[in-house]
Amino acid sequence: MSDNTAASFLGKTGMAQADFDRVARTPLFVRLPAERLQTLLTEALVKPYRRGEILFFQDEPADRFFFVLDGWVKIFRLTSHGEESVINVFTRGDSFAEAAIFELGTFPVTAQAAEDSRVLAIMATPFLRKLSSEPELCLNIMASMSRHLRSLVSQLEQLTTKSSVQRLAEFLVHMAPYGSGAAEIRLPVDKSLIAGRLGMQPETLSRSLSKLRSVGVDTRQDRVRIDDVATLRDFSQN
Repeated sequence: MSDNTAASFLGKTGMAQADFDRVARTPLFVRLPAERLQTLLTEALVKPYRRGEILFFQDEPADRFFFVLDGWVKIFRLTSHGEESVINVFTRGDSFAEAAIFELGTFPVTAQAAEDSRVLAIMATPFLRKLSSEPELCLNIMASMSRHLRSLVSQLEQLTTKSSVQRLAEFLVHMAPYGSGAAEIRLPVDKSLIAGRLGMQPETLSRSLSKLRSVGVDTRQDRVRIDDVATLRDFSQN
């Protein structure tokens, strides 16, 4: 596409060029040429959400899926006692709710902005209509759903086989942008969100963060500094 066409696309969707570049690098859209990706996302729209705002409620029609550009989003279900059971949390670079749109049924969970966030909302009907000409994208989406499923299976396994410190270490490894070397991660201000995701109490999370100092993890407010991601991965698996 020409520069004018690309500028028109960015203006229509509300994306900055850096947003589009980030979306293009994700496993969901990787290897798609920029022009084809722009065609797929012509009806997508960037939406800001304040902390606490709902993106969608459980049992609402599943007519869209999402890509997190900035901030944190949590998905949860309410227990029979009205308490939140956090299923997962997503941050910059993560997509979610892809599986729900293929059934064109309802969302099985509620999604809420855990911090001020920006997300790209991708409407299901036009997106699915264009999939017929993008077989490679179909494979990418299947792989993305598989990753989400493996993540849920891994969560269940962690709860029964790993200590709270190991579960936290594995979570931080997953959040790190690189597979080795130093990394810095920004956590949501509300640490209970991470605690709920990992199946522990907030005070247990605080103690676990302190214990990780011995393997090169330093926490300052919402910033976590990892000396070496590979070392932390080894710790989480032993």
